[in-house]
Amino acid sequence: MRYHNPILLGFYPDPSVCRAGDDFYLVTSSFEYFPGVPIFHSRDLVNWRQIGHCLTRASQLPLEVCWASGGIWAPTIRYHDGLFYMVTTNTTGGGHFYVTAKDPAGEWSDPIWVEGKGFDASLFFDDDGKAYFQWYEYPLGIHQTEIDILTGKHITEPKIIWNGTGARSPEGPHLYKINGTYYLMVAEGGTEDGHMISIARGDSAWGPWQACSRNPILTHRSLDLPIQTTGHGDLVQSSDGNWWMVCLGTRPVGYPRYHMLGRETFLAPVTWQDGFPLVGDNGTLALEMDAPLPASQSRLTEISRDDFDSLSFGLHWNWIRNPQINNYSLTQQDGWLRLIGSDATLEQDTSPTFIGRRQQHIKCRATVRLDFAPQTENEEAGLVAWGDVRHHYEIGISLQRGERTVFVRRKIGTLQAIVA
Repeated sequence: MRYHNPILLGFYPDPSVCRAGDDFYLVTSSFEYFPGVPIFHSRDLVNWRQIGHCLTRASQLPLEVCWASGGIWAPTIRYHDGLFYMVTTNTTGGGHFYVTAKDPAGEWSDPIWVEGKGFDASLFFDDDGKAYFQWYEYPLGIHQTEIDILTGKHITEPKIIWNGTGARSPEGPHLYKINGTYYLMVAEGGTEDGHMISIARGDSAWGPWQACSRNPILTHRSLDLPIQTTGHGDLVQSSDGNWWMVCLGTRPVGYPRYHMLGRETFLAPVTWQDGFPLVGDNGTLALEMDAPLPASQSRLTEISRDDFDSLSFGLHWNWIRNPQINNYSLTQQDGWLRLIGSDATLEQDTSPTFIGRRQQHIKCRATVRLDFAPQTENEEAGLVAWGDVRHHYEIGISLQRGERTVFVRRKIGTLQAIVA
């Protein structure tokens, strides 16, 4: 059966996946955006419907001092004894923690914190009920400790268990037990063009580890392919016995090749050869692939329009850092979203009055009906094509020399100018 990559379009990096029965659940990084850690559900691994966020309260997700691309990095989702666990690192607000839920679409618990430096936290439950916590700590490698899953407290002293294959930044660890053998999979080479995935196996959760002779098992480095920077993956087995990997990648355009959509989520079929996974087409992915999907495909309708006629925000909307929620209203005027301006601007590491959704297509059109009459030259409203605080384009309405004016502003690094 043929499917199309990516399976999640737009800024959905560092995917992690688990299975509960015939249902798959997937989470991705969210960095400085709120709510945090979007969670998706699927039956066929290709069509994913967002069912919520794991972090929806400021007590779970303090982002007040978060820099661009700080905040939440590389979550891992696992299902154990009827409970879902999402473990991650808030790089600017407390470090490693995990939250739990019986219903992944519902409210998740308050954080349970785990002591440790570094980032890219992961969790593994062994057959004997022991819980092992892994993370990457620069430049030392992959660390692990056994924890009390009720409290997050260390049971054993943290230990470096693998340094990868010698490439830089062996991060994003995931530990598995498959047919009695332990496998430790990591992302290496950095998240740019040299990104890759390597794996090793051993007889214990602590190693020692035998690296796969085919490492890296997934990479597009030095290859002229439409998908680049593939890496940071997670394995899952479907109920029919087949194996799969989700990973991140980019779809760059132009020359030099840049990507405007962020790192997206891709899917690869996995087979086994000589006791190690063989990913995709000999370690590469394509925009279209043939594989035995676990269920029939039923294409989901893309959410492309919002008339703001609901009492709650759609799950595709995001704020920058913790929003001043009183500045947003869906009830002051039927069929409108009311935004109340503040002193915070798009050029500051704070939370401006902003609501946004991921750009999911290289070519797209965004339209908004705007009712705004500025009273002073300090007041602006409009649309922004947002990269981060230092890189964005704005088209807005302001008051200039006493006249209501439409302007286009370009912000690239330290350069900023009104260009139309």
